[in-house]
Amino acid sequence: MRLAADAVRVSVPATAGNLGPGFDALGMALGVSDEIEVRAVATSSVAIQIEGEGADSLPRDETHLVVRALREALDQVGASQVGLAIRAINRIPHGRGLGSSAAAVVAGISAARGLIAEPEALSAEIALDIATRFEGHPDNAAPAIYGGATVAWSDESGAHAVPLQVAEEIETAVLIPGSVLPTKQARSVLPSRVPHEDAAFNAGRAALLVNALAGRPEDLFAATEDRLHQQYRADVMAAAPAMIERLRGQGLAAVVSGAGPSVLVLGVDLAAHGLDSGTLDWAEGVGGESWRCVLTAERVPGATSALL
Repeated sequence: MRLAADAVRVSVPATAGNLGPGFDALGMALGVSDEIEVRAVATSSVAIQIEGEGADSLPRDETHLVVRALREALDQVGASQVGLAIRAINRIPHGRGLGSSAAAVVAGISAARGLIAEPEALSAEIALDIATRFEGHPDNAAPAIYGGATVAWSDESGAHAVPLQVAEEIETAVLIPGSVLPTKQARSVLPSRVPHEDAAFNAGRAALLVNALAGRPEDLFAATEDRLHQQYRADVMAAAPAMIERLRGQGLAAVVSGAGPSVLVLGVDLAAHGLDSGTLDWAEGVGGESWRCVLTAERVPGATSALL
């Protein structure tokens, strides 16, 4: 397959995985996005300019996730590899359970889609399958691709996802602490086996959550209870349980966002509960942290691309 364009701009949203009980399956796009500009150049070199998150730490060579995913996507469709000039404007916080790595992978795949002559060859389904190879699970990549809320799963044929219905009145607020927690560390504390009653508990709550999102916000509090991962991660992110306890004590459906340590709240009219975008004075010192909030009141689209 040939390349039909030489420059593309991509936007990919942050995502929250799990949504409480839907471990490695449920996810939702959030109202903060990374932007990536990719230019194909007639050399074999890679030049990367990074602004914002990770500007002092991310690689600027072939090992960068955007580059790796882009090249994997080009290989998938048999397109020629090219030199790359990339400008990354990173707004999604890293190491906070907001899907920054999934966003980078989806950005690379979306950039490849924008460059090739037949973008349908990198459909949403194929993009999800490629992204899951990088991520190991599809719960963040799915909403980054499809937008909104999704349920995703993998089987012998690859990764799959379907969008979920979310009532217009349901909002999200994500509270972001100053500290970070690598996903690898957050996963390392999970047990290899869980009690049958806990698995049954989460299956019921995850099913209830899908129904609650569709238009029964009064059920969100019960639907976001979890026994599979949050309790095991408490020792490696002390601030999140403290914030969750405070918010759930007020009747708000608060959970760990992905692997943490950010906290996600699902509900209606969240600004009236003090969850508006920006620094939260009332949250200062909760769990020994400073917190800022991103409120999302509308459905967030998945990855978009446009020619430059």
